[in-house]
Amino acid sequence: MIIQNESEFEALKKIGTVVAIAREEMLKAVKPGVTTKELDMIAKEVLDSYGAKSAPITEYNYPGYTCISINDEVAHGIPGGRVIREGDLVNVDVSAVLDGFYSDTGATIIAGESPAVVKKLLKCSEDALYKGIAKAKAGSKVNQIGRAIFNEARNNGFTVIRDLTGHGIGKKLHDEPQYIFNYYNKENDELMVNGMVLAIETFISTKAEHIEELEDGWTLVTPDGSWVSQFEHTVVVHNNEPIILTAI
Repeated sequence: MIIQNESEFEALKKIGTVVAIAREEMLKAVKPGVTTKELDMIAKEVLDSYGAKSAPITEYNYPGYTCISINDEVAHGIPGGRVIREGDLVNVDVSAVLDGFYSDTGATIIAGESPAVVKKLLKCSEDALYKGIAKAKAGSKVNQIGRAIFNEARNNGFTVIRDLTGHGIGKKLHDEPQYIFNYYNKENDELMVNGMVLAIETFISTKAEHIEELEDGWTLVTPDGSWVSQFEHTVVVHNNEPIILTAI
């Protein structure tokens, strides 16, 4: 989507704030002993309070209000009775729609204490997100975002998941550009323009570069048990600095 007027921008800011609040409330509640279903219900309460609807449910009939992925689960983990344990790497991914506009955000947190390499993975994934966002400027190519993300992962001794990408967003959950890779792809050369809305996300792994799907038909995991950290913001491309809609 490319924003056409101030009212569209304000609508995107509104839903961006809603999903960001849901994300932060979920992260605050992450601790050993909490179930992923309990975290999901926190997001439901936030979305309901603003009149927003879960995008995974409305778009795909997904069995949860949010996606909650743990350790080697890369994405689309289904909320349920799983109890979070000490040291788990917990990712929450929140996307929703309000008044016809969508926003998407995610973050990863450690439940309690964890080895140094996991803390390093977490920091690298978040740092890579912001380095990718910094490339979201009018006149630049989309693939420069992926280049920045990949370089940050490589410089820290990690890999990127090549099968999952960021995407355009706005009046649809998945809009143009269809893909924002986590690595440099020469064919991903669309020029970004002022007002373009992007969901930029990192998938940084301790080793794996690809995924496989579990029998539940949703959850994506690494085939070798590698842990993954994901961070995501919805961003508006600007002539100067990009505008993050899902920051608090």
